[in-house]
Amino acid sequence: MSRIAYVNGRYVPHADAHVHVEDRGYQFADGVYEVCEVRDGRLIDEPRHLARLWRSLRELKIRAPMAESALKVVLRETVRRNRVRDGIVYLQVTRGVARRDHYFPAESVRPAVVVTARSADRAKAEAAAAAGVKVVTMPENRWPRVDIKSVALLPNVLAKQQAREAGAREAWYVDRDGNVTEGGSTTAWIVTEDGMLVTRPADHGILQGVTRATVMDMARDLQIRLEERPFTVAEAKAAREAFMTAATAIVTPVVSIDGEKVGDGAPGKVALELRKRFHEFADHGAA
Repeated sequence: MSRIAYVNGRYVPHADAHVHVEDRGYQFADGVYEVCEVRDGRLIDEPRHLARLWRSLRELKIRAPMAESALKVVLRETVRRNRVRDGIVYLQVTRGVARRDHYFPAESVRPAVVVTARSADRAKAEAAAAAGVKVVTMPENRWPRVDIKSVALLPNVLAKQQAREAGAREAWYVDRDGNVTEGGSTTAWIVTEDGMLVTRPADHGILQGVTRATVMDMARDLQIRLEERPFTVAEAKAAREAFMTAATAIVTPVVSIDGEKVGDGAPGKVALELRKRFHEFADHGAA
């Protein structure tokens, strides 16, 4: 079956989906996006994803492209038309199509919306989590407002490509003080030797991860001690466990940082338990 994309009010074959050459997302990266996990045909943590979308739009002064109720219909219909049971749905909103100019276009310009969905191999993802992944570190080089989920991702692309070339799954950014900020597309976590779950505060220095928020809810409910604070690369390498979270990764154990084993070099018990129970706590939405 051919894939289907939603583009500015129309459902079209994926191969025929296109945006205007002067779409500001293409010209300026003037737009935002969300990626939501689809599991058993349902959108996971949809309310938090949409809340973050509206926040990102407000921060960039892009008006909402449609009512939230209408956007929910589009998301579900795109998932349905692509027959996705397990996978992701991708949503992008740009400021719209206008003559190329750095200034915002007239209010009459409508935001542009693209939604796609694709299936993923759940068994393959579980196998990767069971083995754990490697990460490498590199200096933070992004703009200060990474709390906005902007489509301007070139530094992230370069970081993740560098990680791949080093035989790793992810890159963790490190700020000027030697503290880990976050991954190229994930939130970074450690478990200290005394069992404390640690992740950086979600201020302007990192994205306010949706999966991160759900994991924090889980930790509180499961009475796992939790601390939001910066941690250094050295502390991460000496930690009992490390892991990363994202809608596309859920909770994935990290077994190596810069070629050095974390803990005993195997996925940790806390990370595996959080991954196992994640969907008990996540919002499963409506089919």
